[in-house]
Amino acid sequence: MLLFAAGALSCASTRPATRARVPPAPIVVVPGPEFEPGASDGAAIVTVPEVPVEPGQVENAPAPVVVVPPDASSMPGETLPPPPTTRLIALVLPLDEPAFERAAGAVREGFLEAAAAAGKSGDCIVIPHGRDGVVAAFELARAKGVRVAVGPLVRDDLRALATANVPLPWTLALNQLDDSTPLPPAIYTFPLSVESDGKLLAQRAKASGATSVDVVEGDSPLMHRLGSAFAKGWMQDGGRAPAAFRFNASPEALTGLRHSLASQTSGAVLLAVNGDHAALVKPFIGNVLSYASGLVFDRPSPAVARDLDGVRVVEIPWLLTPGAPEVAPFPRREYDSDALARLYALGLDAFRVAASFVDGPPRSFDLDGATGHVHLGVTHEFQREGRLGVYRDGVLVPLDSSP
Repeated sequence: MLLFAAGALSCASTRPATRARVPPAPIVVVPGPEFEPGASDGAAIVTVPEVPVEPGQVENAPAPVVVVPPDASSMPGETLPPPPTTRLIALVLPLDEPAFERAAGAVREGFLEAAAAAGKSGDCIVIPHGRDGVVAAFELARAKGVRVAVGPLVRDDLRALATANVPLPWTLALNQLDDSTPLPPAIYTFPLSVESDGKLLAQRAKASGATSVDVVEGDSPLMHRLGSAFAKGWMQDGGRAPAAFRFNASPEALTGLRHSLASQTSGAVLLAVNGDHAALVKPFIGNVLSYASGLVFDRPSPAVARDLDGVRVVEIPWLLTPGAPEVAPFPRREYDSDALARLYALGLDAFRVAASFVDGPPRSFDLDGATGHVHLGVTHEFQREGRLGVYRDGVLVPLDSSP
């Protein structure tokens, strides 16, 4: 049996048997726990519950999770997994796939740190897999009688698992599908997605008093999803559909954008572009309130950060408020990108969500975690809401902090 180490932590690792399979669709790499080819420098990069506190634990113990136990009668007609034969939590990650190894490693490190903080390191196992190996890995997890399996991390792996027609344990997927492919009833999702950021930003734009909004959108599918989620959130209560402007870095296009935005008399603008492009656009939108998602930014340079002054960005508490009580108890790891730091935070919260599956999925769930406020929605999705910050003097600070 191999052991994986994360700092002073260890967690047993089990590898599934290799099986010949028809190759799935090509893996797509996008920022967040989703992955997009050609991002940034062209490399495959990632931008991507808590237990009661015992007497004598440190003062800064993690904030408690509010969990309501499951009610089998609330899920009529579903084919549910049998009761687990162990209390194990299996973390199923593409640690053997080079394109995703670093991303999966960051999630694993956060997950194991949270398990150690809860005194539950012995309750988890790590099952690594490579390309085309996700279904076999989940079959192995079920054979071991685990309580809940956490994964897949990659969207195409989730699609492969959803269409494999194999029995599953309760499963907490760390991604979501963007099409109509139905998920088996055993699968719940906990994605670190731009859709939740878009919805929150639309709410905050309304709260600011804006009566109309516009969207400046990049060409990638990720930027389109952010812009679409923002527009949907804005129109939910009868707001007028935002005008959409395609981002173009040429001086002529930026000057044209300035004239177009001025003619729209917009109250707010969503910048559905990366940090460098947001810095280019910012001088051309005047004094209009501007919003963006931290999930599409990745540690802007000091010069770019200064050009972003005034932009309001929704970000995870792990990066925005590192001293907050809900994140202070966990050790901080140094990563060379904010993308990996966000995935580490996802691992922290994923363990605490998975630990709520004591006797099956909870009927309700609330956690102030490293990725934001997490709650169980009306569907099988654990939804996340980040915190809003603003760039001041080249530094992203909480919006409610003093100037």
